[in-house]
Amino acid sequence: MYQLHRLRELGMRVRVFEAGSDVGGTWYWNRYPGARFDSESWSYGYSFSEELLQEWEWPEHFAAQPDTLRYLNHVADKFDLRRDIRFDSRVVAAHFDDAANRWTVTLESGEQARAPLLITALGPLSAHTLPNIPGRDSFEGPAFHTARWPREPMSLAGKRVGIIGTGATAIQVIQTIAGEVGHLAVFQRTPNWAAPLHNRPITPEEQKRIKASYREIFERCRQTDTCFIHQADPRSALEVSPEEREAFWEKLYAEPGFGIWVGNFRDVLTDPRANALASEFVARKIRERVRDPKVAEKLIPKNHGFGTRRLPLESGYYEVYNQDNVLLVDINETPIERITPKGIRTSDAEHEFDVLIYATGFDGVTGPYDRIDIRGPGGRRLKDDWAGTPRTFLGMQAEGFPNMLMVLGPHTARGNIPRNIEEIVDWLTGLIRHMRAHGLTRVEPRPEAVAEWTAHVEEAASRLLFSRVNSWQTGVNRNVEGRDVRRTLGYYGGAVAYRRKIEAVAAQGYREFEFR
Repeated sequence: MYQLHRLRELGMRVRVFEAGSDVGGTWYWNRYPGARFDSESWSYGYSFSEELLQEWEWPEHFAAQPDTLRYLNHVADKFDLRRDIRFDSRVVAAHFDDAANRWTVTLESGEQARAPLLITALGPLSAHTLPNIPGRDSFEGPAFHTARWPREPMSLAGKRVGIIGTGATAIQVIQTIAGEVGHLAVFQRTPNWAAPLHNRPITPEEQKRIKASYREIFERCRQTDTCFIHQADPRSALEVSPEEREAFWEKLYAEPGFGIWVGNFRDVLTDPRANALASEFVARKIRERVRDPKVAEKLIPKNHGFGTRRLPLESGYYEVYNQDNVLLVDINETPIERITPKGIRTSDAEHEFDVLIYATGFDGVTGPYDRIDIRGPGGRRLKDDWAGTPRTFLGMQAEGFPNMLMVLGPHTARGNIPRNIEEIVDWLTGLIRHMRAHGLTRVEPRPEAVAEWTAHVEEAASRLLFSRVNSWQTGVNRNVEGRDVRRTLGYYGGAVAYRRKIEAVAAQGYREFEFR
């Protein structure tokens, strides 16, 4: 949406193809109970329009999906974006004609469109995956992935519900529906660390302060490594006293948002010893909140340290397991054998359900690209190029694919996504402006620039403990063939360093690119 707005400012003709029937992206598709973001609302929205900032009011510090979707519809209406968006239009192929210097985009319907520039804004988490379980299609009741929750209202009151998965999405669903359903069985393979969200409504007084402080809020986001308002504490967890360390962690655990993750001691995400101390602190919190010691131990991760995967934020998640109507099934102990017409059969029991929910995640970052047949000159396939690891320059253009520009492609900075989006879109718009001003019609990164950037991306990731852990952030997904080897999919040297790099490239005349 923002890229469309910026290209219009250049006077360009643009057509956006959107698979959904309306705007919203991830907030259009993810309508599951409890869906909300865990960035502070007032740091999440667009920053490009002062008028928009002043007229919109977020109802909560961490807005729920309906409010976020309402906001995005408001933006689309305010800037009249829909007239250039073609909805219900899923792209299945994009091929580059070398001689004509044109991309041809093919829709699922067979219709085609041609243009010299192709911009991908696919989102890092849009290719949802279903589990490879025998009999998956045999269940007789409603069964769906959380990213395809039914748009029609559906009551779960009193029903027997099974949910597979305990990631960030699953945690939001579980804590929301547990008090409504008759029985809830949670099938867990890998427990995740989670910390309290501490959400609440925004008061009228806070609303005034927020609107008066947007410049400072967004400047603060620009100064942090993740574009959140939180920044790592400069101290080491190993250098302070145990009492000081404990007091600091208690403070973070009681505060809203991602402070306990990205505002922690500087070495919690890099030093195994510091991480072990933080992990034990959060493990104690889980044991305090879950009454059954055996269940508590099952909910404490043993194969990765605190914060080395994307941290879910929760509101009463652990207390759910104190309810009589909730059952935790550890599928490492009793594996799922198959989906049956009535429910799920594990190695020791048959569980019958009225509804099945798959909270089984996404084929992250490269998955959305793999699902489109993208081909460059000579039929070169992007999926083949990225089979091992992605090769890009700045995460904004792939080697060997002229005039294809990427918003949030592999190897861009990761954090507060709308902040990342605005920065990338502004940079790409500047690149296009440069091309138009100099009569240039073709751009692609130089191979040596791609090699240098890829090496830097790998080196930056290697400093962090997360690079040693299997997750969607490291490209591992057991439900996708070939996704069993870790890959670096983002740039983890920090948003500040990333900004310095892209600004330097622009200031020096885009020397890392070949133009025609």
